Amino acid sequence: MRKIQLALIAACAITLANVAWADEAAVESSPERPVIVVNKTPTCGCCTKWVDHLKANGFAVEVRNMASTRSVQERLGVPRQLGSCHTAEVGDYWVEGHIPADIIRKLLDENRDDIEGIAVPGMPPGSPGMEAPNPVKYDVIAYGKDGKFYRFATVQGESG
Repeated sequence: MRKIQLALIAACAITLANVAWADEAAVESSPERPVIVVNKTPTCGCCTKWVDHLKANGFAVEVRNMASTRSVQERLGVPRQLGSCHTAEVGDYWVEGHIPADIIRKLLDENRDDIEGIAVPGMPPGSPGMEAPNPVKYDVIAYGKDGKFYRFATVQGESG
């Protein structure tokens, strides 16, 4: 019986080591797809769902939990009217709110030097992490280095 218990403990240890290695590998970046650093509060469930959405869509994610994201927003220059519950950093851009992974991929692929960041202000029903039975169409707003706002994309939310 003792040998079986030791074998089970060893198997669990190997499994945990493999899980830890896989999790570590998940935050590796590449030139084509840099790590997305997500700044969020530790108790925000919709932020956690958004991180899961990014990972499910092939992004490596590093999560930084903090009491408030406002200092990060101020450091990055995110206008208050574009604020949401989490602020991410990827490449040379900031990403504010519940933006779909394909729109982030579009931003990175276009490599626009006239954009500071993109945002989905508030928490639109049907956006990633905010799946809802009555999703809405919403705009992703770009904030230009010239201080102007414009529509970067329009997205139809998904039901959940």
